[in-house]
Amino acid sequence: MKLLRVGPPGREFPALLDDTGRLRDLRTVVDDLDAAFLAADGLARLAAVHPDDLPVLDDTGLRTGPPLRPGKIVCVGLNYRDHAAETGAALPAEPVVFLKAADTVVGPDDAVLVPRGSTKTDWEVELAVVIGRQARYLPSTQAARDCIAGYAISHDVSEREFQLERGGQWDKGKSCETFNPFGPWLVTADEIPDPQDLRLRLWVNGVLRQDGSTKDMIFPVVEVVRYLSQFMVLYPGDVINTGTPAGVALGLPEPKPYLAAGDVVELEIDGLGRQRQTLAPA
Repeated sequence: MKLLRVGPPGREFPALLDDTGRLRDLRTVVDDLDAAFLAADGLARLAAVHPDDLPVLDDTGLRTGPPLRPGKIVCVGLNYRDHAAETGAALPAEPVVFLKAADTVVGPDDAVLVPRGSTKTDWEVELAVVIGRQARYLPSTQAARDCIAGYAISHDVSEREFQLERGGQWDKGKSCETFNPFGPWLVTADEIPDPQDLRLRLWVNGVLRQDGSTKDMIFPVVEVVRYLSQFMVLYPGDVINTGTPAGVALGLPEPKPYLAAGDVVELEIDGLGRQRQTLAPA
């Protein structure tokens, strides 16, 4: 299933994209796509509903919001071999973990705001994992696989000066408002049989900047989920950003082409749809 939420910011409602590309209204079946929906085995309930029994929506002018109201956002840094190499970092022996504020999440085509004083706003296309059941001290990667509800695109926007030059931890360069466009869809795990065989691409003003594959991950998706569960409880609705491939502005030669107001960023991942954002001043 491809699940999404549509409507004005703060007033989104759940919908389904059927196999013919038509949008179906889910309000007769579920209240919203969130932690409570996932915890109550909502995906199984939806799987039992035939799309033809759902009203067709007119999507003309209809905004696509984030496909889920997330709990916490857990991020893995330096998880692609080529990205670690371009930044001059050694390959990590264990996943590099940081948190990103959940209120950074916006729709896949919403504006991204360049923070006040920023000169190093950067792009990062990432595969996002959505947790569907509680994950606590998972004993194996198979147990981790069973906890995954599905996948989506995350744009892990980063301000590199805030992240790397202002002291402290990475979070201050990762949690600026609008710094996590998410979606367009939550694609259920059954539609993505191998999350380690997905192509990720990102363009800035039409120029291809990132073109990688999840095959290049140092720590695969299921190992990331298993690993994180040893340090924190993952709940239904939590999101994991699993890292980015090479091609970010930070890794390019000087003068590095960091983002500015007016720039347009487009992202896509195989089977998960496409995003498009225009940068604007905060």
